[in-house]
Amino acid sequence: MPMQCKRLLTVALLLTVASSLLADEIALPKAMAWSAYNLGTTGYNQAVGIAKMLKNRHRVTLRVIPGKNDISRLLPLLVGRAQFSANGVATYFAQEGMFQFANRKWGPMPVRMVLMSVGLSNQAVAVPANSATFQMQDLRGKRVPFVRGAPSLNVSTEAMLACGGLGWDDVEIVEFPGYSAMWNGIVDGHVDVAYATTVSGPTRKLEASPAGIRWLPVPHDDPECWRGLLSVAPYFTKHTATRGAAISDAAPHEGATYPYPILMTFADQDHDLVYNLARAINEGFDDHKLSDPGSIGWSIDRQQLQWVVPFHEGAVHYLQTLGVWTEEAQVHQRQLIQRQAVLVNAWQELTALPTDDDEFAELWPKLRALRLVEAGFDPVWQ
Repeated sequence: MPMQCKRLLTVALLLTVASSLLADEIALPKAMAWSAYNLGTTGYNQAVGIAKMLKNRHRVTLRVIPGKNDISRLLPLLVGRAQFSANGVATYFAQEGMFQFANRKWGPMPVRMVLMSVGLSNQAVAVPANSATFQMQDLRGKRVPFVRGAPSLNVSTEAMLACGGLGWDDVEIVEFPGYSAMWNGIVDGHVDVAYATTVSGPTRKLEASPAGIRWLPVPHDDPECWRGLLSVAPYFTKHTATRGAAISDAAPHEGATYPYPILMTFADQDHDLVYNLARAINEGFDDHKLSDPGSIGWSIDRQQLQWVVPFHEGAVHYLQTLGVWTEEAQVHQRQLIQRQAVLVNAWQELTALPTDDDEFAELWPKLRALRLVEAGFDPVWQ
């Protein structure tokens, strides 16, 4: 073969290899913004850990915007200041158009998940270790916190009460202005119980106090407990925690959990951006899995493919390439998207009516429940 032909063939091979490598590169914008929980929270810390990995591996500058409540975390996405949110169970509330999203400014939203963190901790209620409270039923008549403007805390606390066959009418409600204030309240003896992720920083205050900390169980073999819990909060799943205050491999906690944080966006987010971000988080897992005690939860084998919120199509595409997306997951995905469509149609139906704000607030839960039942879905909240 003439030397010139060999050179041309070599160049062609090199170009082919280079093209293949470029096609396989993770393509991300040089700058991104996520919203997250407040500084110091496990959600914020995990987002910062992923940001560091993206900077080191892909030269992406990720700005993490802390938000003090659910509205302030979703608003940056709504107005285009952020592409994603490391959010919590408020993702589900936004889908359902309930609680803080049940007003004219919000309503049900087409939320989508990218990936989630399902760590080795639980979401649970704690009591002082020196108390005589050992199960949910023992909370009858006890002082239970209600955090103003925090449905994710209050609904989950209500679900824990329901595990014991109790409701808000069965306890003494003590209001607090925020999460930290609630935990200061139990340390100071103003309430008898408090809700948290078992690895949350404020729980260490109670653990280090003279009273100590004990987490009430959510027994996995108690169908009545789980029937009550899921009737209030269907986002919980059974889980045995090995991380948290006074929790370890040797002293696990039998309880419940849900993904936190949940990396979410809206349905119209760019397919390729979501695909590449999911891929970057997974392929860079070893670089960020130790950034927070809960970061181990980003592992692909811990993803809940049939949770209460659908995945973004870009994330589904990536999970399909890994061979982990199942037909059952796809059926579940279609049902969730159909549910969102029913909710949006019901919202549009109501907003077209001439109602004042009070009438609107009264009618929306009723119409929402009616349309969901008609379509064969459980409204959860009536």
